[in-house]
Amino acid sequence: MRGTRGLLLLAIAAILGGLAATYYHQRKTQALRTPSLPRPLAHDVEADATDWHWSRNSGGHPGVELRARHFRHFHDPERVELDDIELRLYHQDGRKFDLVRCAHAVFDPARAMLSSAGEAEILMGVRSEGAQGRLLHIRASGVTFDSAGGRVSTEQPARFVFDQGEGSAVGASYDPASGELIMQSEAELIWRGRSPRSRPMKLQAGRLVYREKEALVALSPWSRLIRGGLYLEAADAIVRLQQAAIREVEANRARGQDQEADRKLEYSADKLWMLFRPQGELENLKAEGNARVVSQSESGSLSANAERLELEFDVRGTSSVLAAASAVGRVTLVSEPLARPGAFRPETRRLESDFVQLYMRVGGREIERVETASPGRLEFLPNRPDQRRRLLEAERLWIYYGQANRLRSLRAVKAKTRTEAPASAARGAKASPVETESRDLIAEFDPQSGELVRLEQWNDFHYREGAREGRAERAVLEEAARRILMEKSARVWDESSAVSADGLVLDQQSGDVVAKGRVASSHRPERRPSSAVLSAEQSVEAQADNLRTSDRRQKLFYEGHVVMWQGTNRLQAHQVEIDRRARRLTALGEVRTQVIQQPKEDSRPGRAGVFVFVEAPRLVYSEQERLAHYTGGVRLRRGNLQIEAAELQAWLQESGSGAYLDRAVARGAVRVLEVQPAGTRRASAEQAEYYPAEERIILHGGNPVLADSRRGEIRGVRLHWSMREDSWQVEGSGGQPALGRVRRP
Repeated sequence: MRGTRGLLLLAIAAILGGLAATYYHQRKTQALRTPSLPRPLAHDVEADATDWHWSRNSGGHPGVELRARHFRHFHDPERVELDDIELRLYHQDGRKFDLVRCAHAVFDPARAMLSSAGEAEILMGVRSEGAQGRLLHIRASGVTFDSAGGRVSTEQPARFVFDQGEGSAVGASYDPASGELIMQSEAELIWRGRSPRSRPMKLQAGRLVYREKEALVALSPWSRLIRGGLYLEAADAIVRLQQAAIREVEANRARGQDQEADRKLEYSADKLWMLFRPQGELENLKAEGNARVVSQSESGSLSANAERLELEFDVRGTSSVLAAASAVGRVTLVSEPLARPGAFRPETRRLESDFVQLYMRVGGREIERVETASPGRLEFLPNRPDQRRRLLEAERLWIYYGQANRLRSLRAVKAKTRTEAPASAARGAKASPVETESRDLIAEFDPQSGELVRLEQWNDFHYREGAREGRAERAVLEEAARRILMEKSARVWDESSAVSADGLVLDQQSGDVVAKGRVASSHRPERRPSSAVLSAEQSVEAQADNLRTSDRRQKLFYEGHVVMWQGTNRLQAHQVEIDRRARRLTALGEVRTQVIQQPKEDSRPGRAGVFVFVEAPRLVYSEQERLAHYTGGVRLRRGNLQIEAAELQAWLQESGSGAYLDRAVARGAVRVLEVQPAGTRRASAEQAEYYPAEERIILHGGNPVLADSRRGEIRGVRLHWSMREDSWQVEGSGGQPALGRVRRP
């Protein structure tokens, strides 16, 4: 019995153990199969999840997608914290989206704002399918995302990279709806361009706004553009893009420069427009309002100021070189040459007009020509004491340049010039400026020095230098010789003289002239007591084939068909020379003089003047002695009286009505003839003295004889013949008594 009870107890224990083992095994299996209860949430956490996803559609296609590895929803204050997030902001067509990645972000449901304190990565313009195009890659901290509008912003430093370049700023925002990227401050954008040959353009500004839809970048309140040697500073500016390349820059209150190894271009204006080629080279520049451009090269500087300026550029390699320029409105163009070793420095040139066009030679380093399309004013400003200050005013101007920007020639219409004496001129009375006018003008300059060589003016040329003036149809100024050649209806005059001819050569230094062809002159005698021939009150007029003056017009040489007169007095000859300093006149070749005989002492009323004519091969008149000496066979005629001799000396006196013959002495085979209605008288002697006022002749020497056709003849050593009293006296000598033969009636 005891053994059976022990076995039973052992059997019950085994059964219970088996049941227990089975129970615990089943509990373990059930525990493994049943999900574990979540951890207890913190008191302020309403939800906690992993691999979280949220999305919202717009117009039948995705609008916003947000993924996070870890999601937590807090209720006080209400917010959502996300870890390792990825945000997709789809564009309106749904084919592209902007991608935002960050390690941690906080979502504010009340404001519908997602923010990340750490660094965030943003990719703009990601394609949903296919190969990726141009992407904008942004890295920034403190990013905030507006879930309602999709706007992304940060107040922290941001960096971005895109296929054309990269940039940075402090504070930025992007609105996918408007496609507007705003860089709040310290903005810098480097635009590299599409080609490896393109040099990058750096944009800097206090604030930068990129409007994707309008393809423009707005810079404010200040801006700066840098590309190689190109540098631009401005207030606000707008950069317009074309096919992802910078096409145009518009800037306010701008100034900048474009510098290469051997040249430099500076520019400034109230408003500036710059046009670029696809590779980034400058193509066109427009400036308006206080516009200024300065070009500097090894030959000198060229500056332009105007209301509006436009510059055209050619591309040489990767550089832009100036090809042409136009300026409008109060234009001032100044060309200032640099001094070169061993060479004289040319004048500085200053051009003023309302419209100027400039053309450069190929390569952009030298000027080819400058033109004005409106009245212009060109000044030549001396850089050395021996240079002259020149001024040219014209309706139109064409200026042509040679090598090293040295002036080669210029042309002008309706031109006026003014030339001043150099500063190195001798001290004393200030030299008068030389002024000219003409409808057409051409000037030529030395190709090496740039100095004026020849100035040609035609169509109504007018010249003025102090009291001296001149006119002609055409004139040529030879600068080195300091003389002016005038042609066709040429005339020169001053307060004391005037000369006209078919052609004139005027020496500007001495005032001497050479006149050829139909010469006409007028000379007022110097202010001194009147001589017998030259009255101080009347001008001496002359005509000839040619005239030449010398010794500062103190000597005058007339040639060919010379005719001179003053009042009623007249002189004709082949050649006439006047020496003013010696107060002498010399006439050669068929000399013929005419002097009126009307002395002021003659008080008989109603008596008309009588001309005295003298003809001879040669005449020398001394103004100091008032003596006219005729030689080579002389003939004197006065009324019905004629005297012939080998030579004749005539003393002249001044009267109120002009010069008159006071007395004359004839020598050598003297022959006298008087023709009266009642008869003829002839006389001969070796010498005769003639007194016109007394109408008396004294003959002596060489057996004088007087023959009267009615009364006979008379001989003697000395004969006194009174024509007024119709009488004569005879003087004889011991060896030669007087002899007379008288005809009986």
